[in-house]
Amino acid sequence: MIGDRVVVVAIALFVTQTTGSASDLSMVLAAQALPLVALLLFGGVWADRLPRHRIMIATDLVRAGLHLMLAALIFAGEVQIWQLVVIEAVFGAAQAFFQPAYSGLVPQTVPESMVQDARAITETVEDLAFLIGPAIATGLVLGVGAWEAFAFDAATFVVSALLLAGVRPRDRGGDEEPSQHVLAELRSGWREVRSRAWVWVSITGFAVSVMCVYAPWYALAPLIARDDYGSAGVFGLLESMAGVGAVIGAVLALRWRPRYPLRTGLLLVLAWPVQDATFALGAPIALVAVLAFATGFGFSLMVIWWETALVRHIPANLLSRVSSYDWMGSLALLPLGYAIAGPLANALGAQHVLLVGSGIGLLMLGATLVPRSTRELTNPEEDLASAERGAPNDRAPDVPAVGSSSTLTS
Repeated sequence: MIGDRVVVVAIALFVTQTTGSASDLSMVLAAQALPLVALLLFGGVWADRLPRHRIMIATDLVRAGLHLMLAALIFAGEVQIWQLVVIEAVFGAAQAFFQPAYSGLVPQTVPESMVQDARAITETVEDLAFLIGPAIATGLVLGVGAWEAFAFDAATFVVSALLLAGVRPRDRGGDEEPSQHVLAELRSGWREVRSRAWVWVSITGFAVSVMCVYAPWYALAPLIARDDYGSAGVFGLLESMAGVGAVIGAVLALRWRPRYPLRTGLLLVLAWPVQDATFALGAPIALVAVLAFATGFGFSLMVIWWETALVRHIPANLLSRVSSYDWMGSLALLPLGYAIAGPLANALGAQHVLLVGSGIGLLMLGATLVPRSTRELTNPEEDLASAERGAPNDRAPDVPAVGSSSTLTS
């Protein structure tokens, strides 16, 4: 994760320094995102078929080789934008198989009752990486050189693969499906998604928000930081502030178990588009930094509560497939967002694109709270505590009751 955060910032700073073109940066980012989105569903199928940690080891080694190659090209002074596009496209394809396997592996490391604790601890470590990564990237690219940033990332993948080699995941049980054709397995995963409004509506809302808020931020914020705030390094500073908020949020999740986790998480995430809007308007950097902190804080808690809900309400043998639909749906419009951000900025101005996108994102995130099942999805631990106190159970209507033979419930 440290390496991933280094690369996100390193690519933005390297392309900004090399060509200064928003279109070039958009093209590179889109090249990574497009195969990631296109292959995520297949990654989910294979993660439910094969040992997940072995898939992760293989993709770690592939990505290590890709960024070692890129580091060598930059060091030799031979790198061109088309080479960056090709390398990042293959990198995105490998990540499409890593991510669903990762989502399914975490709950295989602890007892069911400790899933949220495991997610919170894992998220804390990831958020420390989110904090450290941009600072390392900014220092390497602006202070030493871009090739060192990509070489550093390659080394982190090797370390990751070595650590994963020691993982011995437990069997979570669940109803096993007979071996099916890939398309049949994809359909079974889709049935799980569409049967729950809280899942598919949230995915849809984030799909549009990622296109309108996330993509313009990474494609345009470095340029806005350079032109309006005096240094592209301001972008790295804001990313680091978001990392601080994310770490604190993840640590808090070890203790905070709100009765309605998705409702609470979605309300906290509304700070995200507000941060983009204030940055686009040229607000004082102190205010934008506070909102960046709030964005990281809210996202960290939302991710923990969301993934905990999936683990507790999706059958174990379908978890990676549902996770792949989650990732694919949420990122489906990201390549388009990257591809159009640069040209729109050239035509309308980067600040206008970021401001309008943040407004659309705010509306879409608010819309995710419309389904009653999203607002009323409860924490199973709180349900149990309420039952012990004699209080009524507020289980969301589309969550199967305890005892369902096909669904893991608390």
